[in-house]
Amino acid sequence: MFTGIIEELGRIESIQSKGNTLILAIQGKRVLEGLNIGDSISVNGVCLTVTNFSQTSFFVDVMPETFKSTSLSMLQRGSLVNLERALAANGRFGGHFVTGHVDTVGQISKREQKENAIYIELTFPNQFNHLALYKGSVALDGTSLTIFGNEHNRLTVSLIPHTVKESVVGLKKIGDQVNIEFDMIGKYLFSFFQSKEIKRVSIDLLKENGFM
Repeated sequence: MFTGIIEELGRIESIQSKGNTLILAIQGKRVLEGLNIGDSISVNGVCLTVTNFSQTSFFVDVMPETFKSTSLSMLQRGSLVNLERALAANGRFGGHFVTGHVDTVGQISKREQKENAIYIELTFPNQFNHLALYKGSVALDGTSLTIFGNEHNRLTVSLIPHTVKESVVGLKKIGDQVNIEFDMIGKYLFSFFQSKEIKRVSIDLLKENGFM
């Protein structure tokens, strides 16, 4: 489990590719503190398992499903990536619940400076429209952000100067791809109500199913 609060920008040190699989060596500093083999690290919003590490970098495997369903296949040697270690039980929770399981890949269609903020508009596949909730949370390349505009297959977020400086989302341009993970709670609620074929939500219904 992650929070969407990026700890540092890492750099791709090397890429070994074979078919639809990758072995990534990623340079980092903060995320290496107390690191163990088998730990989870979010790399551009994708939960990956540490298979080895040194004093300056760590290694992860990218399997075919991850290769096909995320933007990690677009990485090159020297690419910057968002890094976040899994949330410790005694850690502070500053973003929102992020699983590191990417729903889809979006594309930046608009980037606009407005006073001290940068507005980023993304397009994404139509089948995810119901998950782009106005004022809801979304993780873009693992960065916790709030959707303040949504229309059809487009969503808009606003980046403060700190986010622009400390995350890869702030560095991306029109046409670049971005990993999208929609709000976990929203997805679970949608799935629950779909499975129950419920047409009307009431306080009693929520209580019966453990939501209150």
